Amino acid sequence: MKSVLGIAAVIGALLLPNLARADFIDTTWTVIGWSGEAWFSNTKNIVGKSQKFYKGEASGIFYSCDNAGQSSTYTTYETVDAFLANPEFELFKPAEKDLRLSGPKVFVHRITCDGGSNPAKRRVLYPFVTTEKRHSAYYLYEGGYFSMYAP
Repeated sequence: MKSVLGIAAVIGALLLPNLARADFIDTTWTVIGWSGEAWFSNTKNIVGKSQKFYKGEASGIFYSCDNAGQSSTYTTYETVDAFLANPEFELFKPAEKDLRLSGPKVFVHRITCDGGSNPAKRRVLYPFVTTEKRHSAYYLYEGGYFSMYAP
């Protein structure tokens, strides 16, 4: 029994760093740039602002959820090419060089807030894109995307 627990602990220790890195969003992201065509928003008023996620709470320029049922899931793209091959993400093509520097894996997150069962407070943030090196994030918005950085 002890050997089975020991083996399970070793396997868990080997897998944990990969799992922790893969879905990393919990930090404060600073919006550092815009690329694309803005349809309605004044992107200059958004660059320089921040988006924060921490243990089920979120606040910031794009999305807020105050412990009101936040959940998230993500899809892993093993390569930047696989990510950019998805027509849904063609607006990220100008970020290809930066994605390659931060990759090779790309994670596309869908973050939702139930709003405490209040339909008027329900929110969805999608796609929130992060990379394997954890310092870069992107958010598709209108006809382009915002770039974000976390130290």
